[in-house]
Amino acid sequence: MILIGKVKTGLGEGSFWMKKAEEAFEKKIGLKMFNGTLNIELDKDFILEGKMDIMSKDEYGGTQNIFIKECNILGHKSYIIRTDKNVSENRDHPLNILEIISDVNFRKEYNLKDGDEIKILIK
Repeated sequence: MILIGKVKTGLGEGSFWMKKAEEAFEKKIGLKMFNGTLNIELDKDFILEGKMDIMSKDEYGGTQNIFIKECNILGHKSYIIRTDKNVSENRDHPLNILEIISDVNFRKEYNLKDGDEIKILIK
């Protein structure tokens, strides 16, 4: 499945949580992640389903479990992440916003800015 969306500025919390969970993500998925997320806005809601990993809040010392779905962006192995809160009705982001993590700083590496179109290949 291929999703197409646009780069969007997030809430500014991704780097804090990625730094906190850095070792846990590396242990869980085998990649050292960039300390930040790339937010993508889709035209419609996207529900995480099918095969995915779950990182418990105890694994990284956080307050919520994290659902992790593999994808590919610009040829890089990447992951869509959602917290317990963001799959509930009390979410911080609408379901059409994807938070992407990878070992790449996509904005810097590809000079991405808000509004740039991105294709996401879902595994």
